[in-house]
Amino acid sequence: MRVVVVYKDICQSCESSSSSSGSSSSSSSSSSSSSSSSTSGRRRSRRRRRRKRRNCSSISCSSIVVEVGVVVIVEVVVVLATAAAIVVVAGAVVVVAAAVVVVVVVVVVVVVVVVVVVVVVVVVVVVVVVVVSKSSSNKDVRWGPS
Repeated sequence: MRVVVVYKDICQSCESSSSSSGSSSSSSSSSSSSSSSSTSGRRRSRRRRRRKRRNCSSISCSSIVVEVGVVVIVEVVVVLATAAAIVVVAGAVVVVAAAVVVVVVVVVVVVVVVVVVVVVVVVVVVVVVVVVSKSSSNKDVRWGPS
């Protein structure tokens, strides 16, 4: 918004100077015809004035307004692009966090399943060993003819 104010000030100053330049040019032409001898200092000041008038007349208020519009549009686009980039990065962070949570859950489930399988196998082996040892001790095994 500061840019807009600056351009409006330039536009108004150019309009005011261009309206006063017509009267000053007519007065300068009459003074130059009446007095043929002028000092170099006056010539330099007239050149400076003319340069200022030329520079100011080269600025049109419509071009200033167009430039301001372009500046404002560019600023809005930059703000929107920054906001979109922030949203994309935040989305990527959420996706990565969700993936990490899924991986952790899968690892925990796999570890629990492995532990359960190992416990079941150990229990089955112990039961089989106990049953076999009891059954072999209860029988009276005799070798040879009875």
